[in-house]
Amino acid sequence: MRDWFDTVTRLGLPRGKSFDLDFHTIPFHGDDALVEKHYISKRSRRQKGMLAFLAQDADTRVFCYANGELRKEQRNDEILRFASFWKQRTGRFPEELIFDSKLTTYSKLSELNRMGIQFITLRRRSKKILDAIVQTPLSAWRRVELDSAARVYKTPRVLDRRITLPDYDGALRQLTVADLGHEEPTLLLTNQLTRSPSQLIGRYAQRMLIENNIEDGIDFFHLDALSSAVAMKVNCDLQLTLMASSLYRLLAARVGNGYEVAKSRHLFREFIDATAGITITDETIVVRFQKRAHNPLLTAAEFDGTDVAIPWLRGKRLRLVFG
Repeated sequence: MRDWFDTVTRLGLPRGKSFDLDFHTIPFHGDDALVEKHYISKRSRRQKGMLAFLAQDADTRVFCYANGELRKEQRNDEILRFASFWKQRTGRFPEELIFDSKLTTYSKLSELNRMGIQFITLRRRSKKILDAIVQTPLSAWRRVELDSAARVYKTPRVLDRRITLPDYDGALRQLTVADLGHEEPTLLLTNQLTRSPSQLIGRYAQRMLIENNIEDGIDFFHLDALSSAVAMKVNCDLQLTLMASSLYRLLAARVGNGYEVAKSRHLFREFIDATAGITITDETIVVRFQKRAHNPLLTAAEFDGTDVAIPWLRGKRLRLVFG
C-alpha cells in the first residue's frame, strides 16, 4: 500500500487534504471460529465477516488507505493509524477527516484535536438530548441556506452551541440541524469553531460519496467476494481494489468532460470494454482499437501518443492506435 501510494503520486494523482472514512464488513460464509461478527448495514444485522477500514480522498474519490485485519478491540484506534500513515507518506497529518458516530470514541477525537486535525462527525441522539432539543425556544434557532442547487431541503434550522463531552479535552461545537427531511434532527460534532454552519453541513453531506463508492467497489470490483478469511488474502483483495480505484480515477481525470464523477462501471463500458487487434514485434506492441463513439475523447486526452516501455515484456514499447 505504501509503494502504491508513492506510485500513483508519480503518475499524477494529487494528494488531497480532506478524507471520508468508514468501516465496511466483508461478509464471510465459512465456519472459521476466529472470524468475528460485525454489523452489516445493507442487511441491518450482525453476521460473521472481516471488518475493513477505508479512507477516501474527498477530492479525487480515490480509496487511498485500507486495512482488513481489524478486530473489534482495534476499531477505535484505526483512525489514528490512518493519520500516522498519511504523515509518514506526506510529512503532514491530514487536514480534515469526516466520519460517522460509530467510527471512534470521544477520547480519540481529543487526540485528533491535539494533532491539529480538523474533523466533522455525528453525535448519537439519546432520548435526553432529543427532549432538550424539543424544549429549546424557537428564538434560539436560525435558518441557514445551503449551497447545493440539487438539494430539496435548502434552508434547514440550526442550533449552534459549544459543548463539553466526557473524555474530550476542551470545547466542541455541536450543530443541531432540523428540517433536512428527516424525522429527527441531525447532530454534527466538530472542532472547527469558526467555519460557517452551511459549509459544515454541506461538507458532511458529501461524505455519502464514500458509501456510494463502497457500493461501486462491491458491484464492480467485487469487494465482497471473499475467497478466504486469511488476513493476508483479505488485504490482498483490498489492495487490488485500491489500485483499481486509483487507475479508474486517473483515467477519468485524464479524459475529463464530466467523466471525473463517473462510476467505474460506466468508465469500463465506454472506454475499457473494447475490441482491438494486437501486433507484437521484437520491439513493439501495437494495440489498434476498432472505431467507437468515444475514441475521440481518448485521442483528445492524448492516449494515441502512448509510447511506454513494458519492463516485464523485455522492454517492448506499447503504442495505442484508435481507428
